[in-house]
Amino acid sequence: PDLRTQQINMQNLTIINKKMRFPQELIGAIQEGNATLVADLLKTGDGIIRQLDDSEDRLWREALNLAIRLGSEDIMDTLLGGVKFDFRQIHEALLVAVDTNQPRVVKKLLDRLDKEKGVGNNKVDVRSFSLAIFDHSIDDSQFAPGVTPLTLACQKDLYEIVTMLTNKGHVIPRPHRISCACLECRNGRQYDLLKFSLSRINTYRGIASRAYLSITSEDAMLSAFRLSRELHKLSKKEPEFKPQYLCLEELCQEFAVELLGMCRNQSEVTTILNDCDNDSEDEDDGLDGRAFEEGIPNLARLRLAVNYNQKQFVAHPICQQVLSSIWCGNLSGWKGSRTAWKLLVSIGIFITMPFLCIIYWIAPKSKIGKMLKIPVIKFLLHSATYLWFLITLLAESIAMEMYRTEFASRHQNLLHNSLHMVWVAGFFWFECKEVWIEGLRSYFLDWWNCLDMIVLSMYLASFVLRGLIMLKGYFVCQVPERADECAYFTQADREHWRQEDPQLIAELLFAVTSMLSFTRLAYILPAQESLGTMQISIGKMIDDMMRFMFILMIIGTAFLCGINNIYVPYVVSTHLGQFNETFRFLFWTMFGVVSQDYVDMPDFVVAEFVGRVLYGIFTLIIVIVLLNMLIAMITNSFQKIEDDADVEWKFARSKLYLNYFREGLTMPVPFNIIPSPKAAFYLMRGIFRRICCCCNCNSTPDYPPISNGMQSDGENRVPYRQQVIRALVQRYIESARREFEESKRKDVGNRITELNKMVRRLHSEMKQIHQTVLHSSQGSSNCSCSEDSSVLGKYILGAKNNFRGFSSGTYSPLKVTVHEEEKAEAEAQKDAQEVTKTEVKEQNLPEGCENRASSPTGSKGSWDTGFGSQEAEESSEATADTQASENSAD
Repeated sequence: PDLRTQQINMQNLTIINKKMRFPQELIGAIQEGNATLVADLLKTGDGIIRQLDDSEDRLWREALNLAIRLGSEDIMDTLLGGVKFDFRQIHEALLVAVDTNQPRVVKKLLDRLDKEKGVGNNKVDVRSFSLAIFDHSIDDSQFAPGVTPLTLACQKDLYEIVTMLTNKGHVIPRPHRISCACLECRNGRQYDLLKFSLSRINTYRGIASRAYLSITSEDAMLSAFRLSRELHKLSKKEPEFKPQYLCLEELCQEFAVELLGMCRNQSEVTTILNDCDNDSEDEDDGLDGRAFEEGIPNLARLRLAVNYNQKQFVAHPICQQVLSSIWCGNLSGWKGSRTAWKLLVSIGIFITMPFLCIIYWIAPKSKIGKMLKIPVIKFLLHSATYLWFLITLLAESIAMEMYRTEFASRHQNLLHNSLHMVWVAGFFWFECKEVWIEGLRSYFLDWWNCLDMIVLSMYLASFVLRGLIMLKGYFVCQVPERADECAYFTQADREHWRQEDPQLIAELLFAVTSMLSFTRLAYILPAQESLGTMQISIGKMIDDMMRFMFILMIIGTAFLCGINNIYVPYVVSTHLGQFNETFRFLFWTMFGVVSQDYVDMPDFVVAEFVGRVLYGIFTLIIVIVLLNMLIAMITNSFQKIEDDADVEWKFARSKLYLNYFREGLTMPVPFNIIPSPKAAFYLMRGIFRRICCCCNCNSTPDYPPISNGMQSDGENRVPYRQQVIRALVQRYIESARREFEESKRKDVGNRITELNKMVRRLHSEMKQIHQTVLHSSQGSSNCSCSEDSSVLGKYILGAKNNFRGFSSGTYSPLKVTVHEEEKAEAEAQKDAQEVTKTEVKEQNLPEGCENRASSPTGSKGSWDTGFGSQEAEESSEATADTQASENSAD
């Protein structure tokens, strides 16, 4: 017995070690759905799983993939039970099952992997998925490099399969940075750079999908924000794949907007917009931790959306409704009031601004003081004080024109033209407090703040230079040996001043800052829709002009050097031959305000010819090409803003609103430089609390603190914010499933409509054929019987060919009631037969011809009966095809 057992074991070992050859009939058996033949070809009766020949790896893969695509689970089970597939083959089969949306097949394949690898080694399989790009055997696969089953399921938004794979431990590994120099990245680039790049793109497609963000993220909305910003940065770092990254960025933004649209009550909206993840993964989220006025929520998530440039999210009606309600505060009638009433209130605040500021300085907690803290009133108050500042600048300019002689000399009084410095001091203190509240980094992220710092620096520099002139003249005149310098700084006329004179520089700085101060008024334009849209368009145009100026500078410098070098040896024209004169000539040439005779040199023909050629080329390139290109760029930018004007304006207005929600900074300029009693009270209270805190910290408590029994239970509770996020995600998933089911129903309905049209068309054709046959049978009484039979045979043959062409098509089933019409046709055929017999008898035709004359209707009737049976068979086959298609769709 022992010898017999050893022989059986050796025989089984030989069979196991033997490589199985691929049966040639296997593909045909799978296509026919013959599971019995497949089992016979594999010879799986002994229950032994056989190894495969490596040279036929592609054939075995195609066989397994074909069985999955055809939906033949029995054949797939036979293949898996009779053949030992390795991990790579199962990996591709999983991709096919996911691609065809077959959750049951995916589950079986995952169970097969668990059976071979073991549940504890599931992580090895997940790791192997990411390393599949190093496998040459997948080069001829239909799936792109880096596509894993989870990635493919996420790209197709198959929530059931994604949940199944994530429960099995499958994850999508986050791609490394572009500049990563780790061993894995270096090996991937050296092995195949294209595969490595495509793998990154496909990985991000899976990560940016709605299914992956919904199922794997604790805060799907926050993850969408961060991923959108990351993809935007990658679009700049990898311009080769910029369209793909921008498409994924837009997908993330739309997902966040759709999640916000799932809110059902104000409590959920407040929770979503106010609460944000405190444990931020990134240090550059941009949140400054600012505090808002009393009664105004912090809107952390909304501010994060603004910093991440999520324009669609910020412009959503839910966010805009929250911002508008906070903006108006207790003034419920402000939002719906007329424009004339708003303008009247604004004029009243502009006139009474000093009195309102005094009331707030004395009693900030009074009714008027609380009203001034409302964001819209605070905005009007700050706008009014800035208008007063601009009026002061205009008044100083008019005064300088009226007293031109005094202001043009050294005898001007510093106080006469420095009234605006009162506002400048207030603005400077305002900006210092803003830097203290927001932080230096967040402060300089806003371009308006950068402009404010530049303008204030120039105002201060102008004022310091004016004061320096006065002090210099005073101290120089105290020394008798420096009488010349004393006369220069006190009595010299403007014509004798040096070019670097401090007073000249101060006047230039004041002129430039006056201009910039008026342009700063554009900051408040987004409060109104039409003006805000224009302000955004102008900003985009300025960006285009900056890019255009770079190209213009290169081309202009080239022609400046060339033309100037031609005319330098010839002192003929005063407008050419010097850099400054040549630059002026070429600059005004762009606007067509110079004469063309400046390039003429009659005594030097060759130089004149070359100069004219260069000047003509300059005019052609600059005036015709570049200027028209600038116009096209500006028009394109303006059109982009107009196409999305509502979103752009609401986003700009939201940033303006948030700046006036902040706590403090209520007192406008220049009244903010006066220390208020409230500030003194807060200072004393802070000092007192700091002293008391130090005293309390040094003392020991008499009794130990009482432990809170509810604390341990409360730690296990899910935060309300997390509950709301999960509810929104669940609603979104259910909505996506309903849309999928609705699309399937519409698809089936469209197929039924197409089949209905085809059946009606076939019925009309058969009716025409029937009428033609009747007409031919009635008109064939004077013709020979053979001709009648041949003509009728042609009609019948044509009808059969038409019906064969129709039956060869694949259409969805439709229940059509044509039996009554067929009965009517049969009765009409009987009447036609009787009429034909009567006509034959009247004409005394032979009996054989009578039979042949009556044969067309008889043959037509018999063929029509056959058509009814064929139609029934076609209807049953179409019904079976529809049931199979519905099962595969489910």
